[in-house]
Amino acid sequence: MADGSQVLRLRRPEAPKGTKPLPERHTGILQDQLRRTARRPWNPDFSTAVRILLLIRVAGAMYSNIQDCDEVFNFWEPLHLLEHGYGFQTWEVTPTFSIRSWAYILLHLPLARLGAVFASGKRPAFFAVRIGLAVVSTLCEAKLCRAVVAKVNERVGRYLFFMLLFSTGMWIATAAFLPSSFVMYATTLAFTYALEPASIKNNRRTFQVTLLFAAGAIIGWPFGLALSLPFVFEELFLSGADVVTPANHYQWIVARWKHLFSAGVISLLIFVPVFAIDSVAYGRWSLVTWNIVRYNIFGGAERGPDLYGTSPWHFYIMNLLLNFNILIPLALASLPSLLVTYFVDNKRLKAQKPSLGGSSPFTILALRLLPFHLWVAVLTFQSHKEERFMFPIYPLLCFNAAVTLYLVRGWMEKAYITITKSPYRASRSIIFGTTTLVIVVFSGLISLSRVLALYHYYHAPLAIYSHFEEFELPRLLNDTGLLPPLPADINDRPSIDLAPIREFELRLCLGKEWYRFPGHYLVPSGVGVNFVKSDFAGLLPAHFERSSSGTWWDRQGPRHTPVGLNDLNQEVDEFYVPVETCDYLVDLDFPLRPTSSLHEPRYATDEDVWDRVVCAPFLDAAHSPLLTRTLWAPGSWWQSANEFGDYCLLRNKGNVKEKKRGVAARLRGN
Repeated sequence: MADGSQVLRLRRPEAPKGTKPLPERHTGILQDQLRRTARRPWNPDFSTAVRILLLIRVAGAMYSNIQDCDEVFNFWEPLHLLEHGYGFQTWEVTPTFSIRSWAYILLHLPLARLGAVFASGKRPAFFAVRIGLAVVSTLCEAKLCRAVVAKVNERVGRYLFFMLLFSTGMWIATAAFLPSSFVMYATTLAFTYALEPASIKNNRRTFQVTLLFAAGAIIGWPFGLALSLPFVFEELFLSGADVVTPANHYQWIVARWKHLFSAGVISLLIFVPVFAIDSVAYGRWSLVTWNIVRYNIFGGAERGPDLYGTSPWHFYIMNLLLNFNILIPLALASLPSLLVTYFVDNKRLKAQKPSLGGSSPFTILALRLLPFHLWVAVLTFQSHKEERFMFPIYPLLCFNAAVTLYLVRGWMEKAYITITKSPYRASRSIIFGTTTLVIVVFSGLISLSRVLALYHYYHAPLAIYSHFEEFELPRLLNDTGLLPPLPADINDRPSIDLAPIREFELRLCLGKEWYRFPGHYLVPSGVGVNFVKSDFAGLLPAHFERSSSGTWWDRQGPRHTPVGLNDLNQEVDEFYVPVETCDYLVDLDFPLRPTSSLHEPRYATDEDVWDRVVCAPFLDAAHSPLLTRTLWAPGSWWQSANEFGDYCLLRNKGNVKEKKRGVAARLRGN
């Protein structure tokens, strides 16, 4: 080296002391092929993901509709019994049949009690439970997104985040008080841990995934265990991250099977508290998980879920299209897309070659995509179909769709390079990012339109019951002197104690709108709710035996089977009350398409008997165009194509007037 020469050495800047180094890129199953050294794509960290998701999930808890009457009568009403001592009882929550777990219901009691701490009345408890469920779902979703970023691909994780954030299905399912939503939470967490390859060196992964799948099945819904089958297959038969040679194969398979068996035995201990709680609640030994399986699979020709309706094979496809629009074709195409990638873009997976004796990344990713396809296939073959049965796979649907979108992007990159013969030009092109952006944004906009449609078209039942509590009952108290005059401005109104409403002994009745009843949590204490006869000829719920005890294990309602409740969906006339005894009635009327029958007269037009307290628009889907009834858009030009009915709260003029007179007389006497 010549005298006076200088040497310049370049090195990467070191991170400040105390800071965590950034994780390495391109360590997941799927690996980018263009611009591998470029800045990593943006993904929210766990904290940011939680905060963003929580905004949407809490909004869903506050404004989403109750989609299924089973949620009300089998879960909200039993929870109301535990807290307030009364409510509706279905045959499923009787000791005779016991196919609903009180252990699952009891999990939500602290949330309901927490709501009562912050505000008076029962309504805050209702929303506290829904917000609590939204928080649980948010944490599970955020963890899943971060796991996908680390274990699969950063772009896939970003697609997944926005698909979860904006999809209509997640808006509906995350705050639903249903075992299928509980299975969704458990499956999401289990899938998060299962993204790591199986290994005898990672016993924690085996235990965590097994425990979560078992919790979802035992506490929630036993059929959710079907989603664990790909995981079980991987644990038992695939080498995963282990190096397996013919010499050590026997020892390896013994160790794997022993680890899974041990995890399964420990996970079955969940049965102990669940069995104990259900047995105490029902007042007899009750293994609810087995009762559910026995009824749905071994019920026989006269019993079983088919009594409550059957649907064609395409029911779930159409329903998933409503809730996920273009994401469902992408999700269904995930396994075929992986097969195409194997032939046209195999470096995207082969860049991560398996260890000697290890599993192929293609096989590992295929197992990650399989649970969604397995669930859809199994439930499609069942005659009885309901929207909530798909809840457990909603996050997996978004994951499959995100993987497909990433693989399609890879095909585009491959085709571009083949045509231009220039990897450099491909790395500078914006066409790939623009394409994926357009797909994700378009899906989000369609989902937003669907969410607004659900709110504007079908939110009337919740709005009606809110008006009943916030305006009608205070007005009734004010008319009789039990409540001082209220300020005209609703924002200046104080919290109102509706306890004096018990003096009226009011009866609120439901006819053909019984299945949209949102539950006693949205009906103030002191107002009785009953059914009047309609054209519906199936079994309606009875009333729980009332109990004033303050502890759940002392409630007598779950230990008593009302006379007439049966598992054959046979109508019981004793569960109805005469409509003449009703003080208020909730009914739906279509002025442009009037229909009337002996048991379903047009109550809303009978001005001699009923006053319209309040009416809200409710979509007549059968007489509205497919596009405008499916989606919502601003402007009268869109809404004018739809036909709406009046969802009304009606007041019996004579009955209410007489009760007001009686209460006033008692007050004067005192």
